[in-house]
Amino acid sequence: MKSLQKFIQIHRSIKQHATRFSLVVVVMLFGLFMEAYMHDFNLVYITFFFVFSLAFSAGPIGVLNLGNLEANFKKQGPIFAQKEAKILVNIKNTSPTPSWSISLHGMDNTAVSLTQIKGESSKNVALPFLVSKRGTFSYENAYLESKYPLSTARLTMSIDEVYHGIAYPEPKGKSLDTFLHEQETHYGEEKEFDGLREYDGSQKISHIHWASVAKGEMSVKVFTKETKIYNLTFIYSTLPGDKESRLSQLCLWVLECEKQHLAFSVHMPHKQLSSNRESIDEILENLARY
Repeated sequence: MKSLQKFIQIHRSIKQHATRFSLVVVVMLFGLFMEAYMHDFNLVYITFFFVFSLAFSAGPIGVLNLGNLEANFKKQGPIFAQKEAKILVNIKNTSPTPSWSISLHGMDNTAVSLTQIKGESSKNVALPFLVSKRGTFSYENAYLESKYPLSTARLTMSIDEVYHGIAYPEPKGKSLDTFLHEQETHYGEEKEFDGLREYDGSQKISHIHWASVAKGEMSVKVFTKETKIYNLTFIYSTLPGDKESRLSQLCLWVLECEKQHLAFSVHMPHKQLSSNRESIDEILENLARY
């Protein structure tokens, strides 16, 4: 009785959709029935009941194959606007028997196929996703699908949970290295010659290495700094461009400072953020919500 109640509960959570093979089975059963009725052949009767039993049993098997799965979203690393991200979904099989031919479908018609999920095990599946703009977003309407075992029906089970996340500004703009070269007098004096690098248009004309220019290579001289950079300061109001380009530039510099383990502060209108007080995620979240 408990098994029947569980099956009914599972069956209610699954939607069934017809496929082209459903029509094939219906036509086949009708043709066999007419053949058996008109000619009374035992072999036709046997074939008719064999096809009918296969089609009938495929339904419960498919329902149990899909219905014993549980899917939940998992929190993950940073997501940036206009950059493809991955929405992580954990799919757990609560049954001791494996589930076959499962596919996970998400927003924007994305889908990931899974050949098998072993009994009493789980898998993490990543769905590709592109957030169009910074700020909070929701990922919903994901569902699991299966046509197992005979493709006579397409079974779907909705994932009711909604993933709520935040997309940081798209990191783009001039590099931190370029910014430091433009602010040389503030962040340090030139001390020693430290090699050459490719000219990108932001360096001083006096730094151009003319010997390399004569060879057809546009390079500039790089110097080490006499004073160490203890704390970089980025001021929102002094950056060029519109609101989004300024936030994107700040996001890029924050990430590069994190990578190079540099302390910094960001001066926003009516608010000052510092890497000595806030974490990188907190600073990026402030930029995303601005």
